[in-house]
Amino acid sequence: MRATYRRELEAVRRLEAEGIGCFVPMQYHFRLRQGRRVRELVPAVRNLIFVHALPSALKRVKQSLLYLQYITDTRSHQKIIVPDVQMQHFIAVAGTYSDQLLYFQPGELNLAKGTKVRITGGEFAGYEGTFLKVKGARDRRVVIAVEGVIAVALATVHPDLIEPIS
Repeated sequence: MRATYRRELEAVRRLEAEGIGCFVPMQYHFRLRQGRRVRELVPAVRNLIFVHALPSALKRVKQSLLYLQYITDTRSHQKIIVPDVQMQHFIAVAGTYSDQLLYFQPGELNLAKGTKVRITGGEFAGYEGTFLKVKGARDRRVVIAVEGVIAVALATVHPDLIEPIS
């Protein structure tokens, strides 16, 4: 879902108060506060919220949160629903709050150019993604994508821990 005007954290508080599961990818950034450099946790992608709820519960809450909007597929104009397994992998990666992660909008990467791979070791063992060169990184990285919504490029994964998927 999308929360307009950078109100994603306010929406998360309201959704959690209603007992609805939600997730906002966050990153640490340095900002100047009163002349001092302060490290703070901020949303990695503005206005983006992943919500896990029954349609009826979400409809009820959405009536009081007018700034909360569905994200739709541009071709079919249907609400985008992310499969649970894909979301679990994305949350496991994005939930690390690593400053080594790079976030991309759907049109920024051509995942068809990359090689489908599975990570065989390390903290992300068992995850599948696409191995490709991404803008802003010197080397190739494994990209975990939520189709039509967002993609996140992992920190460098050693080539010995990656196997191609046919």
